[in-house]
Amino acid sequence: MNSAITQDSAPVIRAVERLLPPHYSPQEQIIGALRDLWATRHYNIERLEELHRSVQVDGRFLALPIEQYRALTTFQQRNDAWIKVASELGEQVVGKALERTGLTPRDVDHIFFVTVTGISTPSVDARLMNRMRMRSDVKRTPIFGLGCVAGAAGVSRASDYLRAWKGQTALLITVELCSLTLQREDLSIPNIIASGLFGDGAACVVLQGADKAPAATGPRIVATRSVLFPDTERIMGWDVVDSGFKVVLSAKVPQLVREHIRRDVDGFLGEHGLTRKDIQHWVAHTGGPKVLQAFEDSLELVAGSLERSWKSLHEVGNLSSASVLFVLGDTLESGVAQPGDWGVMMAMGPGFCAELVLLRW
Repeated sequence: MNSAITQDSAPVIRAVERLLPPHYSPQEQIIGALRDLWATRHYNIERLEELHRSVQVDGRFLALPIEQYRALTTFQQRNDAWIKVASELGEQVVGKALERTGLTPRDVDHIFFVTVTGISTPSVDARLMNRMRMRSDVKRTPIFGLGCVAGAAGVSRASDYLRAWKGQTALLITVELCSLTLQREDLSIPNIIASGLFGDGAACVVLQGADKAPAATGPRIVATRSVLFPDTERIMGWDVVDSGFKVVLSAKVPQLVREHIRRDVDGFLGEHGLTRKDIQHWVAHTGGPKVLQAFEDSLELVAGSLERSWKSLHEVGNLSSASVLFVLGDTLESGVAQPGDWGVMMAMGPGFCAELVLLRW
């Protein structure tokens, strides 16, 4: 738990840039490709189609053209593709984010890079430093394994750093290429749901310390909280197997949201003299229809509070760690936030855990 700090000394979010790969496939096309793949081995192909449609995703952007996935038969092939595409998308999204703020790669002091869909040593952040000719003294913090919660957690960790280094600029970069993790031999319900829910995308957040951007218009990161739910390791994550990352995804995720999120949010806000009625903007990770409904019901949100999360889910699917940053970027670009408004960014992921971020414009 982090205590609140005065707003004028809080780190500020200068920009959020989002990027999707160029290869788009409607959900029906993806269903057709998977039906062809699994038809001879799945006892109930109609159930596959039903599960895909139930996640309410209209289509997804993919790291590669859909016809190229069949040739990726090994973990090495998929991970090599991940490194190539992650480096390309990372460079593009960072460039666009810096351009938004009038900064250059030489202005960056620290990179936080998060992902859960591929592995690389040196990590992608080092590759981006070379590709973009950043200073050699840039600090790097690559974070693997937080999954869907990592977008919010990355903002929290970057803000922790900038509270100490108030005159510096940090980037949070996330690249998730979920399509490259598909286990074609796994006919389990979790894998089938994941193959219908998760998409590919990248995001970059530019953050600055209070001394670096004293007149920035916000939003400022006033406080953060991390919550781990004990003994819930098998709720979400990966089993690392010979063929790569095999998804662990329990049907209990919405139940955990309903059991915990109201208490956690109320406790977090209460420490800063706030209640849910004081929050004008809710930025929620697009975990799926049942998760978003659980957020709305448990927090007793007014209609439309999570409209941008629902829209992102329908249009691009769950982008793992990038999802909550897509929603945050949409919120900033909408221009609806007014000076003095409060916001809460929230996400949940492997652990099982939650991350809460208190924002003020």
